[in-house]
Amino acid sequence: MRSKLRKFFPLLAVLLLAPWPIAYAHDSASADAQVGDKIEIEVAADSAQPSWNAFSRSIGGVDTPGDLFYVDADEDSSDIEVTLYITNARELSHCYKYIILKVGVYVEDDTDEWTAASSWNGTSIPSTFITMGNGEVSFTLAGGAKYKITIDRGSFYCFRSEADGGSASPQFYLIADPA
Repeated sequence: MRSKLRKFFPLLAVLLLAPWPIAYAHDSASADAQVGDKIEIEVAADSAQPSWNAFSRSIGGVDTPGDLFYVDADEDSSDIEVTLYITNARELSHCYKYIILKVGVYVEDDTDEWTAASSWNGTSIPSTFITMGNGEVSFTLAGGAKYKITIDRGSFYCFRSEADGGSASPQFYLIADPA
């Protein structure tokens, strides 16, 4: 019996310590399609998305901040309402006691650099957090620019690293509509 346990333990340890990526963004028709006629949403490449390592009974945080979506409203000067959703909060509740993620919003400037974005009225966007409890965050942005939506940091408490019939990673969905 002990020899079977000794052979099984290393396998169990590897499975529990495996990295769990944070974002599997929905790449549906509405996520990549044009919103209205002039606003486009693009899902960030897997390599650009944030990640973390989660295992049973662990408290941790985002290891690698990253991009979720790119919003191109360069051709539309009207303000846009952007809403980010976690679509699998119910599944996550079977693995996490809490997930708190800081959402970043950046605008591309004239030198193709990303800087912190402002709201439609020029005020800075307050710190915005998405959790399993609220499941969504919204903000209004000025049109005529390119934006990226990111996860800048965050924390979690994982009590179970395997999801029954689902994913232990948050899945995100973004919509952008004229304000």
